[in-house]
Amino acid sequence: MTDAPADADGAHCLPAAPADLDPVRDALVEWYEDDHRDYPWRRTDDPYAILVSEVMSQQTQLDRVVPAWEAFLDEWPTHSDLAAADRADVVSFWSNHSLGYNNRAKYLHEAANQVESEYDGEFPRAPDELQELMGVGPYTANAVASFAFNNGDAVVDTNVKRVLHRAFDVPDDDSAFETSATELMPEGESRVWNNAIMELGGVACGKTPRCDEEACPWREWCHAYETGDFTAPDVPTQPSFEGSRRQMRGRVIRILGEYDELALDALGPRVRVDYGGDTGREWLRGLVDDLAGDGLVDVVDGEPSDEATESGEVAVRLRR
Repeated sequence: MTDAPADADGAHCLPAAPADLDPVRDALVEWYEDDHRDYPWRRTDDPYAILVSEVMSQQTQLDRVVPAWEAFLDEWPTHSDLAAADRADVVSFWSNHSLGYNNRAKYLHEAANQVESEYDGEFPRAPDELQELMGVGPYTANAVASFAFNNGDAVVDTNVKRVLHRAFDVPDDDSAFETSATELMPEGESRVWNNAIMELGGVACGKTPRCDEEACPWREWCHAYETGDFTAPDVPTQPSFEGSRRQMRGRVIRILGEYDELALDALGPRVRVDYGGDTGREWLRGLVDDLAGDGLVDVVDGEPSDEATESGEVAVRLRR
């Protein structure tokens, strides 16, 4: 492996790292390849399967993602199958598997259609090109480029920041993390490297470090291991899901998957048992209007299209 370019003075951008980064890199890759968590998406280089795993993994525990990912690919094995699917079925799947943020299902469906219609059925390979797909931001684009095509940049997520801060005393600054991560990654090895450093952060260098238990490969160089100071950048706290707007949105989608159409006041008590007052009709109308704005439901004023409602009532149905 070859060191990344140093700065003008010949020094690299990792304050507490050794001058020669090759042993550091080799140790991490060997540790990862010797033993790592065997998630099924790590056994494929199919960009579609990897994209699905990345989208599902956003703010969802990986162990919960595995059965949903496998079921999703059983239902729609290729991006062509997904593009041809009814979007309402995709959204219903997402909600039924409690994956949260149902608009991600919509974006994934639209991204599959883009690959078909705009890229002749072939996934773009570079991070910048992948960002042209609906709902694919810089992090997801880089992950797909790395794991599918070995063509990505250094991943910088919360786990990687924690590792760099503790191991090499990189300051808690986004620019410093980007620069340090880029320098540390061996050129042309984004697939194994990004998997390895995220594994290190997830297994050995979590909020509570398990340096010896997980045989961390960087102990001999690690600033935190030497000093005993394992502080790390703040990690945002995920808002409670129970009772949240996200949960209520998911319930609306799930319930509408069971009915062709429901009047607003018939839908409300099914969404929450305390429907009424501050969480009554006005609250529910705001919720379904948001879903309509995301392209997930239709709100029908006036004459309904189904016998489930009476003339003049407001009704809601999944958009198909």
